[in-house]
Amino acid sequence: MHSPLHHSQHHLQLSPLTVAVRYGLTLSLLCAPQLAMAQDEQAASTEADPMVVTATALKVNAPTIETPRAVSTVGREELDERNVQSLDETFRYRSGVLSGHYGADNDTDWFKVRGFDQATYQDGLRIYRTGYYQWLPEPYGLQSVDVFKGPASILYGEAPAGGLVNAVSKRPTAERRGEVNLQVGNRHHRQLGIDTSGPLTETGDVRYRVVGMAKQRDGDLDNTESERYYFAPSLEVDVSDDTSMTFLASVQKDDAVPTNPFKLTYGTVEDTPFGKVDPQTSYGEPDYDTNERTQASLGYELRHRLNDTWRFEQNLRYSHLDLKLRSTYISARQAGSERLASRGLVYRDGDIESWMLDNRLIGTWYGDRTENTLMIGLGYQDLGLEGQEADLFSFGDPIDIFDPQYGNYTPVSGDQLTEREIDKRQTGLYLQDQLRIDDRWVLLGSVRYDQAKTDNFNRTDGTTQRADDDQVSWSGGVMYLGDHGINPYLSYTESFEPQASADSNGRLYEPLEGEQWEAGVKVAPRSWDGYVTAAVFDLEQRNSLVTTGGGRQEQVGKQRSKGFELESVGYLTDQLQLTTAYTYTDAQREGDERKSLIPRHQASAWLDYRFQEGAMAGLKLGGGVRYVGESVYDQITVPDYTLVDAMASYDFADSWRAQVNVNNVTDKEYTASCDYWCYYGESRSVIGSLSYRF
Repeated sequence: MHSPLHHSQHHLQLSPLTVAVRYGLTLSLLCAPQLAMAQDEQAASTEADPMVVTATALKVNAPTIETPRAVSTVGREELDERNVQSLDETFRYRSGVLSGHYGADNDTDWFKVRGFDQATYQDGLRIYRTGYYQWLPEPYGLQSVDVFKGPASILYGEAPAGGLVNAVSKRPTAERRGEVNLQVGNRHHRQLGIDTSGPLTETGDVRYRVVGMAKQRDGDLDNTESERYYFAPSLEVDVSDDTSMTFLASVQKDDAVPTNPFKLTYGTVEDTPFGKVDPQTSYGEPDYDTNERTQASLGYELRHRLNDTWRFEQNLRYSHLDLKLRSTYISARQAGSERLASRGLVYRDGDIESWMLDNRLIGTWYGDRTENTLMIGLGYQDLGLEGQEADLFSFGDPIDIFDPQYGNYTPVSGDQLTEREIDKRQTGLYLQDQLRIDDRWVLLGSVRYDQAKTDNFNRTDGTTQRADDDQVSWSGGVMYLGDHGINPYLSYTESFEPQASADSNGRLYEPLEGEQWEAGVKVAPRSWDGYVTAAVFDLEQRNSLVTTGGGRQEQVGKQRSKGFELESVGYLTDQLQLTTAYTYTDAQREGDERKSLIPRHQASAWLDYRFQEGAMAGLKLGGGVRYVGESVYDQITVPDYTLVDAMASYDFADSWRAQVNVNNVTDKEYTASCDYWCYYGESRSVIGSLSYRF
């Protein structure tokens, strides 16, 4: 029996180069504010005009083209034109991000960023996802989505090495506007969305927005389906000339028969005497499996200008999630049988609630040659989970792999359940300084201290596992603002992620730790409406978790990812827009073995053409190609695949738009990836929509 007290403090062996960088960052943090303050203040008019602004990377209004980090953004217009149905569809045409590798799983959103997992944020605050308790943002309620590639703990606290995705909610607007959207499609897809916003007072100092949506669709597997109801009101109030408050709320109800895409290698990438398994084959129990999820949140954003130099910002959100999950999956082939396999069951019945708070004090000084922005932040995260759980690796009678028959099982009884309670608290203090010199150099230095406490109570057997972790994270970068919008940069970042779950022996996993070096260039000529970014990176994660036989997770040593990314979005003419991306990722496990799931090569291109004159004015045509290279699992090679997508929209009668989107136009049948299991990719999706905007 292991001690219930688990204490870990990690002292890493640092290279001389890393030590030197850290000392340099510290010196920059200490000296930069004094340097800027010692110089004469200038009017704010000396600020550069940002081309693209994001609050994700640095939590300050910094142009992405002048940020020494790899960041990609997808706005509302692109979300509409691609008719994004789930968050993990957002970055199909951006570099560094892999999605769809688990097929049409409707239990959660799946991303791999630079070969590793990512954290999901909404409006700058962490969405807690622990185990099977998954919070799912609704794309119809979003204004934009950002992906911050690589370790991001420096400003956001605990986060995996891959990076983070930040979903930005729709906000109230100063002008009155609205939309009614109706969709129909294959697999009995039906959706109705309503979005209205505008001022509530004559002066416009109080503004509102209400977003609502209902949809349902059959899953990509036999006997699966899902439905969702979503409602998100928001209110923005100008308390004074210096103070504003934005209140954000949402309620979402999901009810589904899980689309569990797990397949064995036998019958997918491996031949059998009976041929291949049909991609739509389900190994669940349609009359027993369920995924009922209700999630609700309430919070606010406070912005207050203290004086010409300082401002204070505060984000707070309370969220609650109720889950009832029964998910049956295929486990392993029966010994001595060519057709039979055993099944397992995941059982969860409980709820999580969380409090998120982030405070930021931001000061900006202007000198004759400098612009300096200093941010001091304090964040707090509190997670509580209570529920019943069971992980059965043998459930019901063996099932025929090629012709499954359902109903041969005994429902889970009370004596098979474990009462679980998890309490997790994290406090983080961070400091970031950004110094701009001569409109040529951008220097960035950051440091963060985190203290995380985790208690995992097994109420059934009366045992408790505790972890008390402390971590200091560092980050820094330098960028040169060259002529013609050509900006090279170099950066270093770290990540830190405590774990709330336990291994097969009941011990809490050690925190995941990561570090990354990145060099790149961002190009955005003023004469061109668009950008090109390129980056090389070297990313390492320690204490990595890997899936082993039977779906169990084990903590291993180091995993490493090296790669190159190229991304471009821009207009070739006034009517023609091209989006291209290429990703090379060499992801390795301990022992220099290739990491499963992760292809070395990914490439994509999307072309839009809008007719502006003549009889076809209002028509827009778009098409894209996505290539995903081969991946591996042990000695198995998963073949590469290429998918084609298309869309057409037509604006008519001033306020109406008709649109059709087709993903996987050829209905290509392919294996998306394999780890212990294999997963078929999603079949063809056809959705037509009609929108009225007012």
